[in-house]
Amino acid sequence: MGLLGKILGPKSKYDQTLPYTYEARIRTFEDGSEHKTYLSDTICGLVEHLERNGIAPAEAEIFEIYQKRETPIETRLLAGAGGKWLSKQELCRAFEQHYPGHIREGSCSFEDRERGCLGP
Repeated sequence: MGLLGKILGPKSKYDQTLPYTYEARIRTFEDGSEHKTYLSDTICGLVEHLERNGIAPAEAEIFEIYQKRETPIETRLLAGAGGKWLSKQELCRAFEQHYPGHIREGSCSFEDRERGCLGP
């Protein structure tokens, strides 16, 4: 990424039809009054981080964060029948219809983004 790209960030973040980032909220108390927050520029980066840290799909609420709104993501797009997180390839297939035209075999509009995750 050149200097201008480093200053402006990934081009895909300016596409208002795509989320700016993804957020996972993990309840720390039963009543849901407090939660831990994890953020990632990609859904696959967020899911990989949660899985690596032993956080199951049933424990997490995942949100797409757009510039002016947030939308919850249904667990069926993120986890398989066994209640485990989908792999990166499985996530790509699951999100092909969710983001029409942005994820295709061998190509993804999110490729210009970092896959790391911030959180506790």
